[in-house]
Amino acid sequence: MKLDYILNTSKKITLATWLTAMLSMSVFFAHAEVDKGKWTEGKNLFKGNCAACHNPKADGTGPALMGVTARWEGAGEYKGKTGKQWLYVWIKNWKDASGSGYKYAVDMAASRPSEMNVFASLSDEAIDNMLLYVENPDAFAPAAAAATPAAGVGSDAPKSESPSSAMYFFVFFLLILVAILIGVTNKLDKIVAESKGEAIVEHKTPFYKRTKWVVAFVLIGLVFLGYKSVDWGVHLGRQQGYQPTQPIKYSHALHAGKHKIECQYCHSTANKGKHSNIPSVNTCMNCHKNISKGPKYGTEEIAKIYAAVGWDPATQTYANEPKPVEWVRIHNLPDHVYFNHAQHVNAGKVQCQTCHGPIETMEEVYQYSPLSMGWCINCHRQTEVQFASNNYYSSFQTLHDELKEKKISKVTVETIGGTECQRCHY
Repeated sequence: MKLDYILNTSKKITLATWLTAMLSMSVFFAHAEVDKGKWTEGKNLFKGNCAACHNPKADGTGPALMGVTARWEGAGEYKGKTGKQWLYVWIKNWKDASGSGYKYAVDMAASRPSEMNVFASLSDEAIDNMLLYVENPDAFAPAAAAATPAAGVGSDAPKSESPSSAMYFFVFFLLILVAILIGVTNKLDKIVAESKGEAIVEHKTPFYKRTKWVVAFVLIGLVFLGYKSVDWGVHLGRQQGYQPTQPIKYSHALHAGKHKIECQYCHSTANKGKHSNIPSVNTCMNCHKNISKGPKYGTEEIAKIYAAVGWDPATQTYANEPKPVEWVRIHNLPDHVYFNHAQHVNAGKVQCQTCHGPIETMEEVYQYSPLSMGWCINCHRQTEVQFASNNYYSSFQTLHDELKEKKISKVTVETIGGTECQRCHY
């Protein structure tokens, strides 16, 4: 009986060893693929919709949001909905939540003088992804882009997210556990051999040189290399996080943030054509004929504007030879992709921050969104078309009728063909 027990124990530990090894690999790759994708999607949605007023860790115009899920869940059920379901309602339209009489929503509405924006087009899944980011803002640490020696140009390496140190520690712990279980299994094998009177064969070859271990290491290496190759291929050509050094230190945080200058005052063609223009320095001169000193760089950067247009501040005349500013382009789409700024600004009523992120907080502009096909398609699937007071969509009479008859609750960009290949590739 004792021998059978030891044999069974040895088999169970061997099985547990391999299961633990497989678990460690599956958890690592699942985290890197699925969790990272949801977290990144949530981060992008949060930055595009909420970051102007909210921060996960600190109070701003709105309260710090870390722990918001637990707070709403703790508020309890009301009218057949859980606290989290009321949180969905609050995010989509806070007036619906507070108007229902739900006490926590009423208290929240009364606690802040500023009204929250309405996000009716967000799906529950999109909100879950945002909450995943809000509750774990440091789950993935951004990797800083390496600087390049080229003058005036920064690194084109994307600021990507990688698995957190806690995740690596967990995988390392599991591998140590595997090694311990292997040692215990070998000890039990020796006990069984001794009880049977068999000669105990001591392995003189190190374990890492044994055939089964070499095969295991090779297979693990092939899986890892395969994953990294696919991941590298998917991200080939993308520039998320790209932040080049510009010839003039222009602060969007100062102009668009502090002074509230509208984006289209400078980027005047964003609502008129396919491309959004790089502003002419003559536009800068509308203000800087009279403003010759900035709050951070003094006269140094504004002097570069004067040199670009040939302005002499002493004589208040255009007396010098202009010197064009060699701006470095940040956002680039492949040549086979069609994107029209005017269509999104005019017909879609898309805010600049949806794609460019919280531009009004950027001291130095960087590419905020991945601008990948998947990112665009997800936006088209989630974004509700604004039919009200929008003549662009007046021809979609059938959809207007179905909305009035409540046959459908909303129309997304996907509904009107926004995910068809030829819309962007032709």
